[in-house]
Amino acid sequence: MLMKNHFVLFLMLLSFSAAAQNLEWRTGITDTSYNTMKDYRQNLKHYPFIKIVPDSITPAVKEARNLVYCRIGNRDLHVDVFQPAKRQKKASTPILIVHGGGWRSGNRTQHIPLAQHLAALGYTCFTVEYRLSTEALYPAAINDLNSALKWMEANARKFNIDKDKMTVMGFSAGGQLAALAGVTSGLPIFDKSDCNSGVAGAVKAVIDIDGTLSFVHPESSEFEKPSGGASLWWIGYTQKERYDLWKEASPFTYAEQNKVPFLFLNSAVERMHAGRDDFKKLMDKKGIYTEIISFPDTPHSFCLYRPWFDPMVANLDAFMKKVFK
Repeated sequence: MLMKNHFVLFLMLLSFSAAAQNLEWRTGITDTSYNTMKDYRQNLKHYPFIKIVPDSITPAVKEARNLVYCRIGNRDLHVDVFQPAKRQKKASTPILIVHGGGWRSGNRTQHIPLAQHLAALGYTCFTVEYRLSTEALYPAAINDLNSALKWMEANARKFNIDKDKMTVMGFSAGGQLAALAGVTSGLPIFDKSDCNSGVAGAVKAVIDIDGTLSFVHPESSEFEKPSGGASLWWIGYTQKERYDLWKEASPFTYAEQNKVPFLFLNSAVERMHAGRDDFKKLMDKKGIYTEIISFPDTPHSFCLYRPWFDPMVANLDAFMKKVFK
């Protein structure tokens, strides 16, 4: 029996080594195919009334842009900080904001308007850069976010933030990453950050804006088309080659271990919500607060535009006050 088990293990290792992570997609060339203006022009055809929320500096918000939270070799990873201009007696709630773009494109500047509006309400927001799949494949992005969370905690006094209220929020691919950071917080699997070791950086709440919870759930588009898509370019293997990694990268995989409250802010694009309803059922059983707020007849990127931006900010504020009361 022992020899049989060793043989099975050998076959598994052999099958994993037969396929190498496809580095052809790691081009080293910045992918600008997803940006707010391009998205706006596409959505304007169906939603002619939408308005981009601008980046607007106000006296109520103190900003510090292009700070370095991690250095990997010669590569600096940056973060922007937005906080109330008037220092509060009570430490503020910190929110790490993760941009979308299919793990390959997009930019942290897309969510600067959101960070500014939340800072005006008293939160301290961090819009974060992370390595995209043109530069580094899975799991580099989630390791970077954990480095950013540790950096935030290490600088808690400097930015007057409450490390016991660390929140991660993300849109689209950023929503998936935010959820993954939340459900695996405290687990060793992604505790391999390149910087700021020795600090916990524990996540206490997650806000997922239209980010998938699973690449292998029957509802996921990746499950229907396992051989293509942005997730393939990020993970670097097809599902057939390394199903285990597709499952490992899925936040839903860790649902039973999750300990933090979740807010889902969702568009009308159902394929972006794979695993969400099953996740909520599990959280309801565990007694962990989970809220779903849907915005009917909206595009995937609704969070970037008015008229949906302001009610979304109100929903965010209400959720934060509820879970950190």
